[in-house]
Amino acid sequence: METAQLNKTAWNTGAYQAWLKRFGTPVEAAVKIKEDPQKRIGKVYEHMGDIRGKKIINLLGSNGNKAVALALLGADVTIADFSYENEQYAKELAASADVDLTYIVSDVLQLPPHVLSGEYDLVFMEFGILHYFLDLTELFQVVNSLLRKGGMLVLQDFHPVSTKLISSRGTTATIRKHKVTGDYFDSSLEEKDIAFSKFLSDGTNVAESKVLLRNWTLGEIVTSIASKGLCLKMLEELPNLSSEVFDKGIPKTFTIIAEKL
Repeated sequence: METAQLNKTAWNTGAYQAWLKRFGTPVEAAVKIKEDPQKRIGKVYEHMGDIRGKKIINLLGSNGNKAVALALLGADVTIADFSYENEQYAKELAASADVDLTYIVSDVLQLPPHVLSGEYDLVFMEFGILHYFLDLTELFQVVNSLLRKGGMLVLQDFHPVSTKLISSRGTTATIRKHKVTGDYFDSSLEEKDIAFSKFLSDGTNVAESKVLLRNWTLGEIVTSIASKGLCLKMLEELPNLSSEVFDKGIPKTFTIIAEKL
């Protein structure tokens, strides 16, 4: 509980201002998303099928960029996230894009019973989500409870080889260096700067912008999903999609598609 509270405090300390710096005002950000909402979702969109009219819940959906894009493409979208500052930005973004968005401010593991009603067609989780949980089986039990029978989990996250094993230095392809410095099987918590820290103003309390993270192996992730009645349909490991030479040969992200039995 102490870890969860620390992370919740961090995500309610400067997130809104960070998103203003990263994406601009919600009005400015909405204009960009509306230009090509499918592009904003990224490659994972090809695994979602026709989402028009589907009920989608975006767990830890943060500032709403992906959720608003999904709504623009015709989905009925809900976000569950524990940050009031994220909620503020996301709601203003949705209003600016002229789409409806339901935002539930809650610890994902403590969602109210009426939400866990098995009515969602798709649970969407993406990038930098899993490491906030100390027990993945609890998380995927929630996913199971959210989904209708035949509903799909669409999960994309950073590959454990990159987050647990390899450290990288250098900002261009010609000087990029990689070293195996980590322990792939290390299960300890790691203190890190919060994801939006580089967008924070100088006046933000540095201590409150730290989070505690638990990085998981790919085996732990897959086993946790399978143990909760979710049938794995696809595990796709991906390189750095932004460059054909940058980080060449190293798995950078992965995508999992699983169906509720």
